[in-house]
Amino acid sequence: MENNRKQTLEQISALFASQDLAVLSTQKNNQPYSSLVAFAASSDLAHLYFLTPTTTRKYEHLTANPPVSILVNDSRNQADDIYRAVSVTGTGVAAVVDKAKDKGALELFLKKHPHLKEFASAPTTAFIRIAIHRYYMVSRFQNVVELEITP
Repeated sequence: MENNRKQTLEQISALFASQDLAVLSTQKNNQPYSSLVAFAASSDLAHLYFLTPTTTRKYEHLTANPPVSILVNDSRNQADDIYRAVSVTGTGVAAVVDKAKDKGALELFLKKHPHLKEFASAPTTAFIRIAIHRYYMVSRFQNVVELEITP
């Protein structure tokens, strides 16, 4: 069982390393909302990070209702993606991070997305951390693996 967990974590890590963007899903007043975000993952996969202006709907939603989900996949918009693509959904709780206090996480994010350095330093840009509770990895169309992440 531990070997399967390790293998799944390695697959998720490889997928996250290969992809720059994810789809974040938030909700407010029973209305779902999805946004495309540039993301980075901590080495233990317990946290995902992204930036957003404080004036956005996603920021409003996640500060009002912190439980979120985030989807990362490697599809290419081809017919064979149904059987070839891998998708990972992470569920967890989002929180605003103090950029000055959590410089390590911000450096991790900017290493993956150096083109966002100026955006990251803007006073109206929030740095968000998602504490992941669970991952769902789907491959080969119907093969689903659920993995709980413990802090």
